Amino acid sequence: MCKRNNSGLFFTCSLIEQLGRTLHARRGDVVAHLGEKGVRGIYDYADVLHCEPIAKVAEDAIAEFSLPSGDFDNVSAGRYLIPSVWTMGKVYARLIEDVSGDDNVVDTLISVYRSWIDERLSDYNSAFYYQPRDYVAECYRQGLVLDD
Repeated sequence: MCKRNNSGLFFTCSLIEQLGRTLHARRGDVVAHLGEKGVRGIYDYADVLHCEPIAKVAEDAIAEFSLPSGDFDNVSAGRYLIPSVWTMGKVYARLIEDVSGDDNVVDTLISVYRSWIDERLSDYNSAFYYQPRDYVAECYRQGLVLDD
């Protein structure tokens, strides 16, 4: 089972959020372009990477992995208070911790970001990302928002 309070996972998820905002890309698309090798590299070296400002780490990752820009700008589309990169990193890290079971954390991370829930968590005009972690995890397991 994935350990709770995994700082490497938290940083990796926060960096994916930073990359998505910088590139105007869906977070699942960022993960797809990074690929398993890229995600695993970030996760494995998160303890070193977190020493630099996250915007610089994102710039370096964009160059290293030739990450493309997109046209998804959920920050500008937000009508309310926009959660920080760190807040969204925590939301995704908790979800991944809660659903990983005995699976490899990187495999679970890729599955979560490439699933339907990424679109719901990236909608800053809804309150879904503010829901309790056990509720978000159960929605993910069920494959739908339970009270929708």
